[in-house]
Amino acid sequence: MHLTETMSSDRRSILKGLAAAAVTSLAAPAMAGEGLPAQPTGAAATIATDNTYWAAVRGLYAVTPDVVNLENGFWGIMAEPVRREFIRQTDMVNYQNTYYARQRAGADFEAVRTKVAQAVGAAPEEIALTRGATEALQLLIGGYNKLKPGDSVLYADLDYDSMQYAMNALKARRGVDVVRFDVPEPATRRAVLDAYARALDANPRTRLLLLTHVSHRTGLVMPVAEIARMARAKGIDTIVDAAHSWGQIDFRVGELDVDFVGFNLHKWIGAPLGVGFLYIRKDRLADIDRDMGDEDFAETDIRSRVHTGTVNFATVLTVPAAVALHQQIGAAAKQARLRYLRDYWVSRARGFKDIEILTPDEVDSYGAITSFRLAGKTSKADNDAIVVKLRDSHKVMTVRRAGVAKGQCIRVTPALFTDEADLDRFVEALAVITGTKTG
Repeated sequence: MHLTETMSSDRRSILKGLAAAAVTSLAAPAMAGEGLPAQPTGAAATIATDNTYWAAVRGLYAVTPDVVNLENGFWGIMAEPVRREFIRQTDMVNYQNTYYARQRAGADFEAVRTKVAQAVGAAPEEIALTRGATEALQLLIGGYNKLKPGDSVLYADLDYDSMQYAMNALKARRGVDVVRFDVPEPATRRAVLDAYARALDANPRTRLLLLTHVSHRTGLVMPVAEIARMARAKGIDTIVDAAHSWGQIDFRVGELDVDFVGFNLHKWIGAPLGVGFLYIRKDRLADIDRDMGDEDFAETDIRSRVHTGTVNFATVLTVPAAVALHQQIGAAAKQARLRYLRDYWVSRARGFKDIEILTPDEVDSYGAITSFRLAGKTSKADNDAIVVKLRDSHKVMTVRRAGVAKGQCIRVTPALFTDEADLDRFVEALAVITGTKTG
């Protein structure tokens, strides 16, 4: 066969494969966790230490061997079955192009919205897909229309930077006063509740509170429902930043007891980058403005609260595969495993020379993320130097976090593909860096 004939044959084969893959965009892919053994029976804490099962889960992830990655708070790596589904959907969209977008994308996106709503415990008409939690929360904060000049809005030092910016912008946009306070350190559940109670009492004109479920700075898990009820008793609405919580912590949206929440899907759920959603309880929709006067959807449709233009179709279409894997492993098992991994290193490092663990050990106050600093090392330069030492001398990846009232710190975030050997390397490195052990 001539070269041109071979190339033509190869091209026909490729196109046939793409055509077969594109018959329907949401045709059920292979189970995201296909090949996983049956999950062990018993309490979640027992499952958390079943190394045979978690070795199989780790087998779903392809990760670089060049470094122990303990910086998994930025976004979540896709499991290989999810990554393959993303490629499949990318090929389909590229193959069908605008024919797909004009003919079927609307129905497919609605199916994705329904799956996400079911998984988080909401009605489909209570959620709208976004490009991430930041966009979702900007829309909720900026669109909240019950503020009037002279009111106050309130947030804490542990809230996410972009959300602080959005709250600050309300001063010019709505004519309100913006109040910031510090979460106590060391944090405990009681101390956190007391700090929010004092802040609310000290600012009686407050009408809107920003509250972060899991802090990206320290990993502190806030008692959201209790704080929100405290605020509601004073006539204050709460917007919750759940960017880091769903998928890391086992909960459904109703348990937060709030009306407005922003979520990520590309962190602890493991969808491709660039997807999240906002939640507005159905009887509170009118309290959030339409996004830039959107007219694509009725004012009574939550989707009118988001207007982002053309999105990455394949990203959205891959969400069901990521949610399926999340559900197959199970939220309770994921939470237990991540807490076990966190406890594994913290229990070994807590007694090291000059180390300060910023995240409490109370079971409902932490998940995977925990931050630390060394005594007296509170500056950007101090903590950057430690991050570099961990990365370059010990091949362990962490990240510096700013914005904590008592000084900068280093965030440590294991993932489902982390194992004890990875954490042993990190603990050994910390022992050397703190001078607890000579290197």
